[in-house]
Amino acid sequence: MNIAAWLARTASVSGDAPALMVGAEIVADYAQFADRAARLAGGLQARGVGPGDRVGIFAGNSPDYLIAMFGIWWAGAVAVPVNAKLHPREAAWILSDAGATSCFASDAQKVPGAITVASVDGPPAPLAAKAAADLAWLFYTSGTTGKPKGVQITHGMIAATSVCYPIDVDPVTPEDAALYAAPMSHGAGIYAPIHVRMAARHIVPPSGGFDAREVLDLSETLGPTSMFMAPTMVRRLVDEAKAQGRRGDGIRTIVYGGGPMYRADIEEAVATMGPRFVQIYGQGECPMAITALSRADVADRTHPRWQDRLASVGRAQSLVEVAVDAPPGETGEIMVRGAPVMPGYWKNAEATASTIREGWLMTGDMGRLDEDGYLTLQDRSKDVIISGGTNIYPREVEEVLLTHSSVHEVSVVGRFSPEWGEDVVAFIVPAPGCVIDEAALGAHCRAHIAAFKRPKAYVSL
Repeated sequence: MNIAAWLARTASVSGDAPALMVGAEIVADYAQFADRAARLAGGLQARGVGPGDRVGIFAGNSPDYLIAMFGIWWAGAVAVPVNAKLHPREAAWILSDAGATSCFASDAQKVPGAITVASVDGPPAPLAAKAAADLAWLFYTSGTTGKPKGVQITHGMIAATSVCYPIDVDPVTPEDAALYAAPMSHGAGIYAPIHVRMAARHIVPPSGGFDAREVLDLSETLGPTSMFMAPTMVRRLVDEAKAQGRRGDGIRTIVYGGGPMYRADIEEAVATMGPRFVQIYGQGECPMAITALSRADVADRTHPRWQDRLASVGRAQSLVEVAVDAPPGETGEIMVRGAPVMPGYWKNAEATASTIREGWLMTGDMGRLDEDGYLTLQDRSKDVIISGGTNIYPREVEEVLLTHSSVHEVSVVGRFSPEWGEDVVAFIVPAPGCVIDEAALGAHCRAHIAAFKRPKAYVSL
């Protein structure tokens, strides 16, 4: 099924419902949204774009982004979202590797021959027929070494992720609004289809990005809003809410993921803003759909193991199986299989073979499962610090340091050591009004973790 069929269906029954907004301004209802997507599809076809052809989107957040995305799918083509923060040369490499025939860009100077949504208009095209296994979105992972790899995301994968959202993350109603403070080229865009299917509003902040005060103001005025945020965004939002004495009125749900959210940070977030938070764990290879830590689990402070659960990333979402390549309770590589998992990488059989093994996606992340199915991440396998032949997981050290009152943010890395192989080093942003006291932090770590895990140096930022 073509995922753009959800837009057509919603337009047929809720055509006058507000769809696309910039701040409080409605720029399209669902009938207009579907018509623009169909006309864009017709314009692409007039330019020679056919089923399966790749079309790039190198742009920041805007209503046109959603029109382009659904218009590409409507035509039966494949969307290639490119992070708007990339250098034009990096974007050019992605578009070349994808074999993109066209590219929508908000700044045409960045991409030779780029087109805009306004410039592509034709007679409304019929909705192209697509199978669940057909490619819909070619997402390029940043990777840790070498060039990024193209993750093949199918129409069926997007449907599966979308179905998991109201089951495992948060219900969606026509009264709700998706607020796009995070890039549409990533997880925020993956969540657009379920909000389209449920006739929710899609709000792009006037700034086009993330501004904590703007998010608080828009939500209070236009809520209930739901949004995806990286942990650093949550941290900034909570800081702003505390500074203003606000609790985030109008915000229904903040889905956080895409990086480590430390327990101390999420405890503070709930204490400041209430039970508005849900955590998800996913990868480009299984977008947004590996595990979820429910709103109830994030807010619970009564369960005997609530702290352990809060430090986890939750339990397997409904359409996947999750396992760890290690005995129960021990740390190993996280494995996942199910409908939201990619069929493979674009034009990279070798990487596909090493990542998909007997139907399981080998995530490259390290973690452990408890007896109730809660998954706790340790680190990416490549991020492990090996000191004196012993594995040290940076996140474990970071979690301890964040419980000290003088530490606001921290990142732990390994540095070369001729004696031990690697030493642990902590880069710290001090809490307001604080300075870094290495002796005090050393004593704090000594009280909580083994000696070999303690940082050998502290760098104040």
